[in-house]
Amino acid sequence: MRLSVSLQCLGKKKTTNINCFISFTNEQLHQASKYCIDMHCHIAIAVIIWAAVFVEARKIRGISLSYKRFYKERKSFVCIDGSKLIPFEQVNDDYCDCADGSDEPGTAACPNGRFYCTNLGFRPGYIPSSRVNDGICDCCDGSEEYNSPTLCQNTCRNLGQRERAELEERMRMLSEGADVWREKQAELANLWGVASSMMVLLEQSRERKAEADRALTAARAGFRGQSRTQMRLEGLGQSPQDTERLGHKGEGDQARMDSAAHRGDSPNEAEEGGGGAVEDDPKVKAAVEAADAAVADLKKTELAYQQLQIEIRELEDRLAIDYGRQREFLFLLGRCFQTTANEYSYTLCPFNQVTQKSQAGTEVLLGKWDAWVGTPENPYAVMKYDRGEPCWQGPTRSTQVKLSCGPVSTLLWVQEPTNCHYVMELQSPAACQPTLPNRAGPHSEL
Repeated sequence: MRLSVSLQCLGKKKTTNINCFISFTNEQLHQASKYCIDMHCHIAIAVIIWAAVFVEARKIRGISLSYKRFYKERKSFVCIDGSKLIPFEQVNDDYCDCADGSDEPGTAACPNGRFYCTNLGFRPGYIPSSRVNDGICDCCDGSEEYNSPTLCQNTCRNLGQRERAELEERMRMLSEGADVWREKQAELANLWGVASSMMVLLEQSRERKAEADRALTAARAGFRGQSRTQMRLEGLGQSPQDTERLGHKGEGDQARMDSAAHRGDSPNEAEEGGGGAVEDDPKVKAAVEAADAAVADLKKTELAYQQLQIEIRELEDRLAIDYGRQREFLFLLGRCFQTTANEYSYTLCPFNQVTQKSQAGTEVLLGKWDAWVGTPENPYAVMKYDRGEPCWQGPTRSTQVKLSCGPVSTLLWVQEPTNCHYVMELQSPAACQPTLPNRAGPHSEL
């Protein structure tokens, strides 16, 4: 700040007044205003004034550390765009000399200039130099209002603490989402391993069933052949030793019996006066029981394999969902949030479904997860759930879920703006977009 200062030194004979224009701090002014005696006063004042001028000359307002190399004190200053050479004294003299505004980083003289906010404890950044000393606090440290009647409070520490807390919460959320992703991947790999082993069991069950069917067919054929041979021997009065002689005739009878079985007749009907039912034979009974057991085991294994395939497909579908640029929404998977409105209880299970439950306990499906339907700027702003239960004489129910940034995940409100179409808002830290340094900065009072 450019000030007119009058310093007095009281000597033994007279008072000496020194008037000068200089920029220095209040502390420097206090030191320079101390009384001193005789000629030593002039030396002390000269040292203080020179020190103030020297320090101020090196303190160029509105520049970052990376730009300090362009503002080293020398006889002349080169505009950063190289377009002009000016005396160094014209830097920050409130007059725009350089076309790029680089000679006035700490004043509002250049329309295209920019002021660097140090914002110690928070994120540094740039603001347009037109906002310097305009009476509105743009930098959280208030450094741009150095010559303004506005007293800016330094809010950088509080802003930094809040941002760090939000960052820690986001990192925790991303870490939790990464854990869920790894768990689901491991679960999928385990299911595929189980499916591979079950496929082997399924093939073994099919082979056992085939063997049991062959054994049953052989047992029935053996019983029928033995029964027919015995019947003929008894009818002819021959002994069992004659069985071999009647072998060819038995083969003809076997063909006739097989033909009858193919027509759907029972073997006992094909052979009148048979020697007992086939199924009563102990060997046939054992073969039937073994075949039935093989069939039951095969059905059980097939059902388990089919159920496992369904689980694998569902898990693959879950892993194929878009959970955000950094999978920040993945930690919502498997969680459900509830709220009440108009005597109904609403439950949202992100990436799964939305339901409505009446006080009587009747539950209605309001939609299943479909897709993100946000804007091109923020595609993860709205969730779409459709294919709900049909309304009476109306369309199928559907729900849109708007996401908003908040410290905790909670379902805030539910509305039904049109018949059978619901809208609700889910607040979650996952919806908080990462804040990037803004060179322009918000022009609002902090």
